[in-house]
Amino acid sequence: MPCLASHITDHQMRLYMTYRLTLSPEAAAAKAGFSKASAYRIEGDCRPPSQKKTPRGRRRSDPLGQYWDAEIVPILKAAPGIRVIGVLDELRRRHHDLNPNIRRTLERRINAWRALNGPEQDVIFRQQHEPGRLGLSDFTDVSALGITIAGEPLDHRLYHFRLAFSGFEHVHVVLGGESFVALAEGLQNALWALGGVPREHRSDSLSAAFRNLAADARGDLTQRYAGLMGHYGMAPTRNNAGIAHENGSIESAHGHLKRALEDALLLRGTREFASLDAYRAFVDEIVGRRNANLAKPIALEKEALAPLPKGRTTDFEEKVIPVTSSGGFILRRVFYTVPSRLIGHRLRVRIFDDRLECFLGVTPVVTLRRGRPVSESQGGHVVDYRHVIHALRRKPMALLNLVYRDQLFPRAAYKRLFETLREHGDDRRACKVTVELLALAHERACEAELAEVIAMDLDAGQLPDLAALRDRFRPEAASIPRVAVKLAPLDVYDELASVSVMSGRSNLGEAA
Repeated sequence: MPCLASHITDHQMRLYMTYRLTLSPEAAAAKAGFSKASAYRIEGDCRPPSQKKTPRGRRRSDPLGQYWDAEIVPILKAAPGIRVIGVLDELRRRHHDLNPNIRRTLERRINAWRALNGPEQDVIFRQQHEPGRLGLSDFTDVSALGITIAGEPLDHRLYHFRLAFSGFEHVHVVLGGESFVALAEGLQNALWALGGVPREHRSDSLSAAFRNLAADARGDLTQRYAGLMGHYGMAPTRNNAGIAHENGSIESAHGHLKRALEDALLLRGTREFASLDAYRAFVDEIVGRRNANLAKPIALEKEALAPLPKGRTTDFEEKVIPVTSSGGFILRRVFYTVPSRLIGHRLRVRIFDDRLECFLGVTPVVTLRRGRPVSESQGGHVVDYRHVIHALRRKPMALLNLVYRDQLFPRAAYKRLFETLREHGDDRRACKVTVELLALAHERACEAELAEVIAMDLDAGQLPDLAALRDRFRPEAASIPRVAVKLAPLDVYDELASVSVMSGRSNLGEAA
């Protein structure tokens, strides 16, 4: 059969077949823009031109021909997950004269073979979420953001809660690792900010929280998690360990959240924050903007949420710990100082993610920043110089070899002063002056101002004058006001007494 004229396109062919429904071949060909002879050929073979093209044959020899069936296919069957570069390296190891430029050809051939003969792959089933049904929790690492607080890098991650239907988000800055305490605090903050409770809560398998726990501790953690879910009436579910896409409604949101924070930091011009509260406010503002863009679906989903319970449940762990003669206690390999008057007492300590709340009986006595061990072999210290300065003032030489000496200094200027004084060769003077300046900072509540003056003196190449600093930061003398007291004459009291007697008699007469 003769081939269709090369100048006829598939588009002209479609036009011809449309016109042919109502017109003769000649008229349809004229409207489609080709000759009557071509119309007669189409009547004999109605395939479009693109289907009549003869496939192009190979113009050069197959570089993989002698290796494909004998070596490459057995490798792919024996190791289905092997990369193309791994196959190429093995072939070049076996055949040193093999051209390395065949990589793209090998990739195409292997991809085509796997499409026809490879193993079955996992299928992701897209889900349709109904309002008020599913809330998801997960933790995400944000160390790449490079956040610093007062010049110190902030080691932290984010707890991320999200509703599957509307996309409502809540984020909580977590200073430690993934733990039940962080999950409980972040989840409850999210639910109370949302104003309702979804019917189901999904998380990962809490692998980080379970890691290195004994069997009893794991059972206790499981019971506490079940109690948290029961308090809010949510059905707990978990995705399979190691399968992130089962939690895809929040895993994909991690990337969007991090990019939003990165963009906001670039616009802000700095990654430095004055305090942890300032950084938390920054994160809350970014998340609030994202939620504002989803106001309509969030409002729709809120109508389908269950009501909140009357109050929150516990989002902390609790330990009873004695305060030792060292002026503090050790909790999870971290030493904490407390006011020395608590030595010998047993404190009930509530352990939150970022703080410890200490109680003597039911009376709150102190709140401490939560610390972390330095490493697997070295513990940590959380020290407040105000707790020990009165005792250290009586024994200033104890500062020289104090275990937590570096953590005692509240600001870098005090540590710099101590080291400068020691360089002059007088350890006793270094301890005495530094302790007295710390005491001055505590008594006069001038820690920051005093540190600035010390730093200025050291920058100028001179040592601070203790007497001059005491005089500079002493309380201002206030003038005592003169109070003039004018005493009433004593005979006035006699007159008042007589008036009182006459009034009493008058009242008796009226009663009679």
